Amino acid sequence: MTLISFVVPAYRVQAFLSECLDSILGQPFDDVEVIGVDDHSPDGSGDILADYAARDHRVHAVRLDDNVGLGPARNVGLDRAGGEYVWFVDGDDWLAPDCLAEVAARLRRTRPDVLLVDHVRVRWDGRATRSALADVFPTPPGEETFRLAERPEALRLLHTAWNKLVRREFLVDLGLRFEPGWYEDVAFSYPLLLAAERIGVLDRVCLNYRQRRAGAITRTRGDRHFEVFVQWHRVFRWMDGRTPPVDGLRPAVFERMIWHYLTVLGNGERIAPELRSAFFDRITADHARWLPPGGYPAPPGVEGLKHRLVAAGRWRTFSALRAANQAREVAGRQVRRGRPVARRAARLGRDAVLREYYLAELRRPLDPHLAVYAAYWFRGYACNPAAIYEAARRLAPQVRGVWIVRRDRVESLPPGVEYVVAGTREYHRVLARATWLVNNVNFPDFVRKRPGSVHVQTHHGTPVKVMGLDQQRYPVGAVGMDFAKLLRRVDRWDYSVSANSFSTQMWERAYPAAYTTLEVGYPRNDRLVTATDTEVREVRARLGLAPGDRVVLYAPTHREHLPGYRPPFDPELLRDALGPTGVLLMRSHYFADRDRRPGLDPGAGPGPARVRDVSGHDRVEDLYLAADVLVTDYSSAMFDYAVLDRPIVVYAPDWEAYRLARGVYLDLLAEPPGAVTTSFPGLLDLFRSGAVDAEPATAARRRFRERFCALEDGHAAERVVRRVFLGEVG
Repeated sequence: MTLISFVVPAYRVQAFLSECLDSILGQPFDDVEVIGVDDHSPDGSGDILADYAARDHRVHAVRLDDNVGLGPARNVGLDRAGGEYVWFVDGDDWLAPDCLAEVAARLRRTRPDVLLVDHVRVRWDGRATRSALADVFPTPPGEETFRLAERPEALRLLHTAWNKLVRREFLVDLGLRFEPGWYEDVAFSYPLLLAAERIGVLDRVCLNYRQRRAGAITRTRGDRHFEVFVQWHRVFRWMDGRTPPVDGLRPAVFERMIWHYLTVLGNGERIAPELRSAFFDRITADHARWLPPGGYPAPPGVEGLKHRLVAAGRWRTFSALRAANQAREVAGRQVRRGRPVARRAARLGRDAVLREYYLAELRRPLDPHLAVYAAYWFRGYACNPAAIYEAARRLAPQVRGVWIVRRDRVESLPPGVEYVVAGTREYHRVLARATWLVNNVNFPDFVRKRPGSVHVQTHHGTPVKVMGLDQQRYPVGAVGMDFAKLLRRVDRWDYSVSANSFSTQMWERAYPAAYTTLEVGYPRNDRLVTATDTEVREVRARLGLAPGDRVVLYAPTHREHLPGYRPPFDPELLRDALGPTGVLLMRSHYFADRDRRPGLDPGAGPGPARVRDVSGHDRVEDLYLAADVLVTDYSSAMFDYAVLDRPIVVYAPDWEAYRLARGVYLDLLAEPPGAVTTSFPGLLDLFRSGAVDAEPATAARRRFRERFCALEDGHAAERVVRRVFLGEVG
């Protein structure tokens, strides 16, 4: 018999589910099974579970035809569990490394009905806070097991299912199931502890409890929080029907109930102001209904005062005291953060004048026909915004598109494109008045999100390296990052354009907010899909390439954590390896104006006829169409180029260092888009031997395309325009 069955329900957790599953399956202890329950999730959670089940015999995926909720989904998993113990782990949490061996040893030595394990709360900004276990048990119980009556303080531990391993036979004999509705853990955890004969405590952090910034029930306002009363009623009805009775523990359970109610009420992200009075009245009613005959141990101090006000039904007094306390906290923060108003008044100069002009323009109505576009920090007309702009001109001609560009990039704009220069008065005006703002990076911090305006974040590639908040785990790659400001920028997004399910998952992790994802493919790749043979020949001719040339495009990514780094690369040696018809095009990252170009000295002009620097070419799509082979390292170029179904070579000479220092989402050596090498001699050998075009490379590219390019049908920009500008859904 398997020792531990993990039941992992999944609903809208696609961004975190792989991390959860990997944390279980990657442990050195493997006497486990995972029952993953897709609770009719509208995202890719079900597909992730199915993929893991196909690759690992320990994973069993269940798809539900309807969304039943967390509690019933756990019941489905429980019914299929075959392990001696069951651990209910939510799909957005993850286990601590190497914890399972210690958990298993404790289970086998002590055979508890319930084993309580420690956890930490991990916020989206990376901050972690410990649980109450050390406070509840200042002296760890060790391997001692106990009944709740012997250690009633155990009730003060968090009443969740995921911090408990339960002996499955005990649970089945008890007949305890998860109830539907929110706060389902309440009606499960308390009866479980009350009934257990042998409770154990493992004072080792075994689980990371993710505090999501967006999408979590605990951060969702609404009247469904009133369901907490229903769950607590179930606890007391269970106690009333229990034989033998558990009256000795009733006061402690009652105190936990009032504490929990006040916790929910005190969380401003759960109970809306207009519902707070009604919620308080329900607490007062339950206080009278379930109060033990002999009373209960109310807490001291301010918490005890809250309990007394609840008992007396004194909502106005309770509310006034809460408001006064909040006012003191706000005043304290202002004193700590404050800076004299005079400092702002002292700021002079052109920038301050323009900023005041921007603020004045914000008071004017939005222009219902104005859309503002930008790409790569105003470097020019490019990428997804350019493709969306072109589609909007065709499908939504009533929308006037204006581009923001740097002064030195004005000449790169196509004829007829309306523009403003970054930093000018006109720039501030259009940013203040535009109804739509479309960018593949973020607009400056001063830009306000106006009611009625629509911000579209298109991104500029499928991510290989970690992005956004995930960079907190890799401080080398996050030097100079202000994550608080990043989140304020992300909060302006209304839409996030995604090229594939993988990108959607990573963006939700890296940029947690309330935006809507448009998983439609990448607009900039439409041209790669629709380009004809004639267009390809014309592009090659404009680049001076002969029909018989074998063209290789080398496009490495930027290493922002290693300024000045250049991968080992000899252009002439590679060109020689291509044979007499070979032509090598070399393109640096768009950060080249801030760094040295890989493989070329700063400012180098065109090289010999068969080795050319094409870093200054405005449209990278032209280079993709012209190239017969792409050589890259960790650049998103590989995902775009794969649309063309042509050979791709991953040349990753610093893979291990990059993976450890910068962090990656994808193991390119295990899941490459074609041939792979980590050395320059190896790169030469790939071309000399023909491995670039061999069947293993072709098969790898086919798998890569199936995973990342399935949405690229030439209509991505149209889908964005119809949703964003025309309001079409579906």
